Amino acid sequence: MNTALTISLLFLAGFLAQWLAWRSKLPAILFLLAVGIVAGPVTNWLSPEQLLGDLLFPFVSLAVAVILFEGALTLKLEEVRNLGLVVRRLVTWGALVCWAVTAVATHLLFGLDWGISLLFGAITVVTGPTVIVPMLRTVRPTANIAKILRWEGIVIDPIGALFAVVVFDFLVSMQAGHALSHSAWTFARTLLVGFGLGAGAGWLLGQLLRRRWIPDYLLNMATLTHVFLVFTCANTFAHEAGLLAVTVMGMWLANTRGLHIEEILNFKENLSVVLISGLFIILAARIAPMDIARLGIPVLVLLLIMQFIGRPLSVLAATMGSELNWRERALLAWIAPRGIVAAAVSALFALKLEAAQMAKAETLVPLTFSVIVGTVLLQSLTAKPLARLLKVAESSARGFLIIGANPVALQIGKVLKESGIEVLMCDTSWDNIRAARMEGLPTFYGNPVSEYADQKLDLIGLGKMLGLSPHRELNTLASLRYRSEFGGHNIYTLTTDRDSSASDKHRIGTSHQGKVLFNQYLTYSHMTGLLAQGAEVKRTKLSKEFTFADYQQRNRGKVIPLFAVSPKGKLEIFTAEDTNKPDIGWTIIGLSYDETSTEEAMSAQAGPPKDHLP
Repeated sequence: MNTALTISLLFLAGFLAQWLAWRSKLPAILFLLAVGIVAGPVTNWLSPEQLLGDLLFPFVSLAVAVILFEGALTLKLEEVRNLGLVVRRLVTWGALVCWAVTAVATHLLFGLDWGISLLFGAITVVTGPTVIVPMLRTVRPTANIAKILRWEGIVIDPIGALFAVVVFDFLVSMQAGHALSHSAWTFARTLLVGFGLGAGAGWLLGQLLRRRWIPDYLLNMATLTHVFLVFTCANTFAHEAGLLAVTVMGMWLANTRGLHIEEILNFKENLSVVLISGLFIILAARIAPMDIARLGIPVLVLLLIMQFIGRPLSVLAATMGSELNWRERALLAWIAPRGIVAAAVSALFALKLEAAQMAKAETLVPLTFSVIVGTVLLQSLTAKPLARLLKVAESSARGFLIIGANPVALQIGKVLKESGIEVLMCDTSWDNIRAARMEGLPTFYGNPVSEYADQKLDLIGLGKMLGLSPHRELNTLASLRYRSEFGGHNIYTLTTDRDSSASDKHRIGTSHQGKVLFNQYLTYSHMTGLLAQGAEVKRTKLSKEFTFADYQQRNRGKVIPLFAVSPKGKLEIFTAEDTNKPDIGWTIIGLSYDETSTEEAMSAQAGPPKDHLP
């Protein structure tokens, strides 16, 4: 098989693995690992050494550099300072506890020297959002647990990789020098070059971006070139300072005030997905199942020690004095899957240690992959039942993702919150977000259909979407984007003026925008007008003497039914189809307005002329 076809099929296999992960809501690392093992040692179809030859080591090195740089771009010190005490402890003292326990166990079980044992312990403290987020969407723990685990995965990714780089640099300097003073100087020089060159390069790139000396269409190319140059130059000046330099450079850019790096981050996120897919398949293809089998029973013992001793001690150190109960702490202690960064960094360091002829360096990769597969499989299969057993899993995703934080969305969000329903308001207008926060409503400041939202938007506890933006295109895009998350039957949108006035050939299909909220004749502008004229939300409880039919008859032309809440707290939404039939004991939430001012209010807020434009 020719090289071009092999590379093309490699990309296809990576895409299919990522797609299967998206469909199944499982970590992509499982599918990428399976593809790599089947393509490599099982069928002998893929041989990384034959495919890339002398380029294998540079490809792995540069790919890891880009992945770490992208991870560092997400680490803002301000966010770390604002994180809860538990998260800060988990990524500091907790990580050190895990590192120490894993290193000691590795040394005792496998007879590895302390250098490699300490390096392995540093590599495996990293979890990462690529494995945490899919697991959280499946497990659906309570909000406290979900937020802690999600932020731990985001923050520990670059911090853990940086920690591993520092340990590796010290290990290499000790290996190369004969005297402790020489090793200490080598290590200090590596840190000096890594931090100095990384910070300097970050400052320089930041100035170029701030002064707009780079056109937009060259921005991504300039950044990627910068990463490659910093990585290679740092390695030239000091042994193995490259990874440290690119990590520091990413952190510098992320924490430079007034610097907009969203476009760079989006590009690096997309590039990282491609590199991670190809890199992980190639790395998995280099591992023979026999290499893992040779590890034998000790690798199972190591996994049990990490699962039942290392992680629980880490969580114990992080949660002392916190308000978390023992059930929440128990689930936190169970969930800590290792991810792609650990695999990539271990493979890179193993190649370098083997080149330096360090004893048993070849054990590092199969040992790391064994821990990755073991933690992901074990926790993916058991975390959800355990969360239910501990009663720290949400019974159902009852919350609402609300597109828009405008006055209409704000009113509906307040109604839902008062009814005990979780909401999350999304808007690109800071004024709207600020108004929602003043009402005590959770918010997400940004475009809900952006790559940024894909990484940062926390959907834990949310099961429905309300499209309440005055922009029908945004409602439609959000409906399409979150259909896979919530299901088409849980997508609702409020009609806009352009929807109501558009002809059939310009009207957006109902299959793309979800169910029509409340009333097909009630548009966003009409509802805005009603609220401006003093319309109020009122609750009415149904009884034997006052049924839903009585409610409709008495309030015809005075109230628009919005929601119905059952005696058990289940909330139903009124739609244009009007299929809801609330029974005795239900509470109807409706928008009550003055009948005499309705026509005037709707006319005043009718919006743009009805010219039938799409």
